[in-house]
Amino acid sequence: MAVVLGRLLGIAFLVCFGTGLYSHFLQEPLPWMVFPTRPQTLYQLSQGIHITAGIACFPLILAKLYVVFPELFQTPPIKNFVGFLERASIAIFVASSLVQIVTGLLNTYQWYPFPFPFKQTHFALSFVIIGSLALHIAVKLPVISRYWTRSRSFDSEGNLLLDDEDLPLTPADVAAELADTTAEPVGPISRRVDGLTGRLFDWIDSAPPRVDTPKQARVSRRGFVATVGVATAAVVALTAGQSFRVLDAINVFGPRKNFVGPNDLPINRTAKAAQVTDADTGADWALSVSRGSVVKTYTRADLESMTLHSVDLPIACVEGWSQMASWRGVRLRDLLDAVGAHPDEDLRLTSLEKAGGYRVTEMGHEFAQDELTLVALELNGDPLNMDHGYPARMIAPGRPGVLQTKWLSKLEVI
Repeated sequence: MAVVLGRLLGIAFLVCFGTGLYSHFLQEPLPWMVFPTRPQTLYQLSQGIHITAGIACFPLILAKLYVVFPELFQTPPIKNFVGFLERASIAIFVASSLVQIVTGLLNTYQWYPFPFPFKQTHFALSFVIIGSLALHIAVKLPVISRYWTRSRSFDSEGNLLLDDEDLPLTPADVAAELADTTAEPVGPISRRVDGLTGRLFDWIDSAPPRVDTPKQARVSRRGFVATVGVATAAVVALTAGQSFRVLDAINVFGPRKNFVGPNDLPINRTAKAAQVTDADTGADWALSVSRGSVVKTYTRADLESMTLHSVDLPIACVEGWSQMASWRGVRLRDLLDAVGAHPDEDLRLTSLEKAGGYRVTEMGHEFAQDELTLVALELNGDPLNMDHGYPARMIAPGRPGVLQTKWLSKLEVI
């Protein structure tokens, strides 16, 4: 059971690690990095899987801790150097994993009660988790190999094969040990069953021992697996609707609902939060596009008079929610052609925001030259709402929502 849960937990963490790195480097690319722009839902899919896999880690890691709980408090706590590595890797992995998934869940609600920056801490902890997981797997490799396949874990009659040191104690064993340590008579061993949690664990542990195999493990494996499976499926199904429309109807815990918000699209940051006012976006507003000394400016009326294109692209947020939307605006590469930009030149975008880590961002040439990338003026059939970036915002395929710059003011070829 520990191997099976560890296998599932390892897969979930590796999926989170891979999709998390992809999201990180989209936001902070290395100089040589070029990213695919197709399918246009690539980031929506990868970030949705990242958040969903992270949520699935909650029941899996709690189940894993339940299975190995007695082993965490063995005496003596450290027997040798390998044992020290095992103890250290477990302590680091469990502590960092719990912090990672709890703060990650809070991030989906944009609630940050902790005294450290989420983004940097989340990125650093991912390497701590993967490192401690690799160390833990290395020191437990003999046990993992021993129980990796069903043929090596069970005999021909379906009984779990245990090493002598792994055999669970029977009530008679426990009574005998207690009798050796106390002069008082030992009565029947019983458990206290209180509350919902107590009843749940009592149900899990309620499998009757087999009379023909007295060393049979007393925990109902089928019931335990069913409990973990139902819990994992439930937390995933009841939150994945914020990323996958097919589950939107049963999105109970996800903080964003599809089609709710201005222009029928949710928002994370309002114009008021970004300190963008009506005066900033009034009649004097103009979009500046430049390459070196070549500078062109466009009012909103100028942009509306150009050839407009319609595209269907998702807004996919790093906090996990996403939604497909219909956009209409000027193709970005038409504006770049007007200032003589080369196809392999990147772009710097500046927003009217007064402050914030994404006020100034950069866009790789693969996105800037894509025919689906627009300086959007309309959203879902109506002019952009102020909270969605009026008078103009960027929309490109396969980019995180934080890089789909709202309240555009300046585009610079770099």
